[in-house]
Amino acid sequence: MVKTMTSLERVLTTLSFKEPDRVPFFLLLTMHGAMELGLSIQNYFSKSENVVEGQLRLREKYKHDCCFPFFYAGIETEAWGGEIIYSDDGPPNAGEPIITKFDQIERFEAPKIRNNQPLQKVLNAIEDLKSRIGNDAPIIGVVMSPFSLPVMQLGFEKYLDLMIEHPALFNKLMAVNESFCVEWANAQIAAGATAICYFDPVSSTTVVTPEMYERTGFQIAKRVIAQIKGPTATHFASGRCLPIIPKVMETGTAIIGCSVEEDSQEIKNKCAGKLSMLGNLNGIEMRRWTSVEAEAKVKELISIAAPGGGFILSDNHGEIPFQVPDEILLTISETVHTFGNYPIN
Repeated sequence: MVKTMTSLERVLTTLSFKEPDRVPFFLLLTMHGAMELGLSIQNYFSKSENVVEGQLRLREKYKHDCCFPFFYAGIETEAWGGEIIYSDDGPPNAGEPIITKFDQIERFEAPKIRNNQPLQKVLNAIEDLKSRIGNDAPIIGVVMSPFSLPVMQLGFEKYLDLMIEHPALFNKLMAVNESFCVEWANAQIAAGATAICYFDPVSSTTVVTPEMYERTGFQIAKRVIAQIKGPTATHFASGRCLPIIPKVMETGTAIIGCSVEEDSQEIKNKCAGKLSMLGNLNGIEMRRWTSVEAEAKVKELISIAAPGGGFILSDNHGEIPFQVPDEILLTISETVHTFGNYPIN
């Protein structure tokens, strides 16, 4: 019988392609902390102390295996002076693009990390969580990939125009974003993050072809990940990745976030022994699941992906919607704790 492990031991064991005591699982909850504290989403994210308390309460409640002090994706453009738009029941979003004309890119500079108010909140939250939980569980930091960040910096349509029609300015923007991404990731590692989630939805084959990924997002990821002073997980935020898994392996990342739109067995087979799989419960459908459906989905995924290690059960987008009820999250947890013990039956 395998001894009971800490969350960190459990995760490190599965990342070594060995079987821990049970399947590790990450509930990547951001806004649910506001609900726990009885705060609006805007008030919740206004202070690092709120996020720390929210994450600790959520981990205690659902008994999952990580702390996730991710505030919201737009915080990186907010650091450049961009606007954040809040809603009552969804993630804060980036406002108007901070780059409105391509010639701005010639003079574009990344913000400093330290003492930048939005970024400092995240660093404070990581430091506080590290002081509170030590090495009991992984603390997951987050960066937007340099290749995906321009969707918020310019808007999607303008970014595609830049990518295709203005290669010199595209390369200039990538250079600025790469420098920022590396510095931001390493600041989070220095603050106490165990690993960095490298969110890169534009690199998914849902958005670009494998050939375009190989010329762009892949080259950028190789350069950036090599400079991050800690392990990384590459996440395509529910985008498809099956055709590019061999190239993702070459970037040096340890984990790949998978889409529910692809076959879990195929992904597991293609990753075997080289990449660990993170996923891939459908966070959108989760809002409408019954407890019976939730249990069945979790058991099915465990049976497919858990044998042999190399698997962390999670949602497929990297952020569970605010509307997913306690009942379903508790069912996911209970199912993993009941049916996720090794050896898997």
